[in-house]
Amino acid sequence: MKTLWILLMTILVCGSVALAQSSHKALSGAWTAKTPMPTPRSGLSTCVLNNTIYAIGGGAGYAPIPAVEVYDPTTDTWTQKADMPSGRTWLSTVIVDGKIYVIGGFGANEYLGTVEEYDPVTDTWTKKADLPTPTYAAALGVVNGLIYAFGGKSGKTRQPIATVLQYNPRTDTWTERSPMSFARHRHSAAVMQGKIYIFGGKVRANGPPLAKVEEYDPATDTWTSKAWMPTARILQCATAVNGKIYVIGGGEYYDSPPYPLVEIYHPTTDTWTAGPDMLTARKSFATSAVHGKIYAIGGSPSESWTDVSAIVEEYTPE
Repeated sequence: MKTLWILLMTILVCGSVALAQSSHKALSGAWTAKTPMPTPRSGLSTCVLNNTIYAIGGGAGYAPIPAVEVYDPTTDTWTQKADMPSGRTWLSTVIVDGKIYVIGGFGANEYLGTVEEYDPVTDTWTKKADLPTPTYAAALGVVNGLIYAFGGKSGKTRQPIATVLQYNPRTDTWTERSPMSFARHRHSAAVMQGKIYIFGGKVRANGPPLAKVEEYDPATDTWTSKAWMPTARILQCATAVNGKIYVIGGGEYYDSPPYPLVEIYHPTTDTWTAGPDMLTARKSFATSAVHGKIYAIGGSPSESWTDVSAIVEEYTPE
């Protein structure tokens, strides 16, 4: 009887393992390799306009790149556009009223407060009002046509800041809002139903990574603490698709191995679930969503943060 019981338990355990492995393989298949970017780089930023993805700036380490390349997911092809006037890495980009706004970053051995507006119709750039403080590795969100810049590393203190700034593209002016609960940089942000969610990053330049998640309500200028990420990290990406926020990749430190992991945040329940790993572990990359699919572009695929790639992978959420 004991032998029969052991045999039964072995079958059940082995069957469960086989099912889990089968499910993992099915989930892993949700990522697909696509045509690489023409210019390998990390520390870039991407945004979506007319169902195409604009890959802007970045570099190899601190060497800035002004390149602007546009990816069309429908044809899996790339097109080159007019370079930024200011080459920079660890910049931030968003879109308002059909124009792309590039904010801050790190240029040729200097922190940048530069703000430039790109018009895709004329393929031209226009300088706008600078950030009040030169900053790089900030996170951005757009709600009701207003741009919100969260934290980053300050050019004044050379340390992360908790500052939140609101930019009005119509008046070309900056206004300070309620700060985050603590300073952070190399974090990520995503917008969902008029709220902006902030994930991870570092509170000190040489400090440990964060798992802290905060929700910002622009309507009331208030902050709410949310369920922490399962994995503390920096240099990750966050993209909202179909009511969920996908926090992807990143790493523990600048020079640690990158993560391939995908962790999914559910704002309605304030809970997390696991998603399928990327095909290529990366940090300092960028993600954008088109037609419900997420595209992970460029980044650093090794321990060295100066190692750059042109890798593009497409993820189809369940």
